[in-house]
Amino acid sequence: MERKAIGAAALEVGAVGLGCMPMNWAYTGSRRRGEESLRTVHAALDRGCDLIDTADMYGPFTNELLLGRVLKERRADAFVSTKVGLLVGEQHIVANGRPGYVKRACDASLRRLQTDVIDLYQLHRADPEVPVEETWGAMAELVRAGKVRSLGLCAVGARATRRGGRAGLHAETIRQLERVQQVFPVSSVMAELSVWSPDALETLLPWCAARGVGLLAAMPLGNGFLTGTLTPGQGFEPDDVRARHPRFTAEMMAANQPIVAGLRRIAARHGEKVTPAQVALAWVLAQGPHVVPVPGAKHERWAVENAGAAHLALTEADLAEIARLPRAQGSWD
Repeated sequence: MERKAIGAAALEVGAVGLGCMPMNWAYTGSRRRGEESLRTVHAALDRGCDLIDTADMYGPFTNELLLGRVLKERRADAFVSTKVGLLVGEQHIVANGRPGYVKRACDASLRRLQTDVIDLYQLHRADPEVPVEETWGAMAELVRAGKVRSLGLCAVGARATRRGGRAGLHAETIRQLERVQQVFPVSSVMAELSVWSPDALETLLPWCAARGVGLLAAMPLGNGFLTGTLTPGQGFEPDDVRARHPRFTAEMMAANQPIVAGLRRIAARHGEKVTPAQVALAWVLAQGPHVVPVPGAKHERWAVENAGAAHLALTEADLAEIARLPRAQGSWD
């Protein structure tokens, strides 16, 4: 698989990563698929998808524990990315960016992951009660201590979203990036980027490209919608994040079917085994040399399918057709 460089340190990862959140968090049945999840991680590593992305809040903690079982055997095959800064309470999720907590959380993640070093440590969300420079400074100390190799920032934040949608979110993220860059180099930014949510292309990706910062594309398959495997009105279990998502109502899923139909047309031109999901991932890969899609998967066959996107080269005509697809309907915030 093609390799891509992330950040000033030029850390190399496979062109397609593996998002592990669905294995233990946010999707129906996630908590009941331990052995299948292990097979999924092994299948991804076997195909060169070595960027394995998790977070301490997924589960919470159970996702890191699961990955630790794989890393105990295959640490040399993996580029380990985890996150810090969010705590899961009984009723809601809260941010914690206090330096002491960040250091304790890192040690706990290292134990759960059964490794001596985290390749990429990401700030999941800035704590509004703590200057982001203080949090980032604590993370930088972890690099100097040899516990972490590089640092990244996630483009998430409910306050920014309420102020101005995705544009407000990305503007807030860039302000944070400018501040923490003065403390320690940023290696990557994780932000949502997909055919039906392309807003990161406007300001966030140019900022990253100008500085050699990697963009890790979260939700590149639109929470599964762009795979073409979901049907309007199918319904989701209460513990599935899509049950409360405005774009996953029966009405909005029906309205956005032309996007999937377009991906199907392009896939068909590339052969009967090419899927809409692979076209969607190939589109993300085409956005730049430092862009790495990190699709979530909890089934081995999906990890294998996603890895295949790294070998799909879209033509200029394909990209032009995707650009002409209708914009997705329904709020995404």
